Amino acid sequence: MSLPSVYIALDYHNRIQADAMVSQLDPGKVGIKVGKELFTTEGPDWVSEQVEKGFSVFLDLKFHDIPNTVAKAVTAAAKLGVDVVNVHASGGLKMMQAANAALQELPTDKRPLLIAVTVLTSMDESDLADIGIIVPVREQVLRLAKLTQRAGLDGVVCSAQEAKMLHDELGAAFKLMTPGIRPAAAQQDDQKRTLTPRQAQQAGVDFMVIGRPVTQADNPHQAVLEILAELS
Repeated sequence: MSLPSVYIALDYHNRIQADAMVSQLDPGKVGIKVGKELFTTEGPDWVSEQVEKGFSVFLDLKFHDIPNTVAKAVTAAAKLGVDVVNVHASGGLKMMQAANAALQELPTDKRPLLIAVTVLTSMDESDLADIGIIVPVREQVLRLAKLTQRAGLDGVVCSAQEAKMLHDELGAAFKLMTPGIRPAAAQQDDQKRTLTPRQAQQAGVDFMVIGRPVTQADNPHQAVLEILAELS
């Protein structure tokens, strides 16, 4: 499966805003990430429309529930034609194994990448401590990534700052999807663990999620071209 290296985060309230942005993107150059807000507002039909336009879609719903429910959810996502779907690694080994087993029943060309969220890039040690996890972020990320690999998933969502560690520990075939990528001139916003696109590439990141540096640019298409040029 050949997927784009950059996914644009469509963090919008409705399809009017999302469609306006999608119309400025080239499906031959970037994919799109659809999260909870847009999916809740517009639903699966809108996602299927983007697949029909030729976009690679990362459906970022971070499923976290009992194993049977999550298995059915990732199967439903696959039927939309999305290329990447995710779950929360903190849902545990059995949950992730159930999700993976459900997707393995699909034909290879209909099977999306299944990845797991380790530690959200908006979180640091103090945030982990608030929920009773008294370890460094890197230690928790590695612990959850190892659990994800044990469950048979394709990779994880992580900060680019953990990418080299994860490749060293888990191998280059284990895919890394990294949000919070910020070109050098962009603000960090609410992301605490960020890298530039070039830094992320050098760290071994496979797929990058980029939002506001593109979606709030005066010329989103040009912003994409500049990011891709930085990566070439």
